Amino acid sequence: MLTATKAGSGENNRGARPLVVVDDVTLQYKTADHLVTATWKVGFEVYAADRYVLLGPSGCGKTTLLKAIAGFMAPVAGAITLAGQPIERPGPDRMMVFQEFDQLLPWRTVLGNVLFPLRVNRRMPPRAAQEHARALLAKVNLTRFENVYPHMLSGGMKQRVAIARALAMEPAVLLMDEPFAALDALTRRKMQEELVALWEDVRFTVIFVTHSIEEALLIGNRILVLSPHPGRVKAELDAGHIGFADMSTPPFDALQRRIHNLLFTDKIEAEVHP
Repeated sequence: MLTATKAGSGENNRGARPLVVVDDVTLQYKTADHLVTATWKVGFEVYAADRYVLLGPSGCGKTTLLKAIAGFMAPVAGAITLAGQPIERPGPDRMMVFQEFDQLLPWRTVLGNVLFPLRVNRRMPPRAAQEHARALLAKVNLTRFENVYPHMLSGGMKQRVAIARALAMEPAVLLMDEPFAALDALTRRKMQEELVALWEDVRFTVIFVTHSIEEALLIGNRILVLSPHPGRVKAELDAGHIGFADMSTPPFDALQRRIHNLLFTDKIEAEVHP
C-alpha cells in the first residue's frame, strides 16, 4: 500500500555521501549542421535510495544528462562520478528503462527477457538467476505471464518487464527516461503508483526524467528543475513530503505552482534547496 509521504528527502540525506555527483557538467553533441550545447554547467547530487527527478521542457538536456550518467557520452566540461569514481563508460551498475515499448527482445519470453542480462553478465548460477528473475516478476505482478512473448503484452506490462529486467542486475542506479509518457492516462497513473510501491519494497536509487510537473511530484523525493535549452539548473526542490494522498491539497498545489513559475518564467532561485 502506498504511503502518503516519501522517505529520502534532502533533509534526511544531510551528512551522507552522495552516490552520484554531477559537477558543473556541460554536454554537447553534433548534428549534421552544427554543434548543440545540451546543458550548461549543471550540478546536482543523488543519494542512495533517492527518487531523483530531472524536470524541464523538451530540449533542455534531460535525456542527454541521463545518457552521460549511463556512460554513453562524456562531458565537454565538468565531471560525473558514481560512488566517487569517474564514469567513463556504460556498465551494469547503471541500467536504463526507456520510453519505447520495443526495448524488450521479441524472441524471448517475459522470463527470458529478465534473465538475459543475468546470463550475459554471468552474475549468478543459472538456478539462482531463475529464482531471482521470478522473484522480480512477482514484485511487478507478472508471475502468470513469465512464458508470454512481448507482442502479447500491453504497453504497461512491457514497461513492468523492462523495470524488472533492469532491477535484476541490482544496479547502483536505475535510469528512467520518461518511461510512462507513451501510456494512456489511466495506465500511466497505475504505473506511477506501482513504481513507488516497488521502491517502498526494494528501496533502489532512481533518476527519473519527465516533463510533467504532476508526475515529478508523485514520483520524486527531490526534483531538479531545468531551464529551456541549453539546460541550466533553476532550482532543486524537496518533494519528500508529497505523495499520492496529497494530490489537490494546498501543499501539493503550492509546490505545483512554484514549479510552474520556475518553468515558465526567467526566474532562477538564488539557492538550490536540498
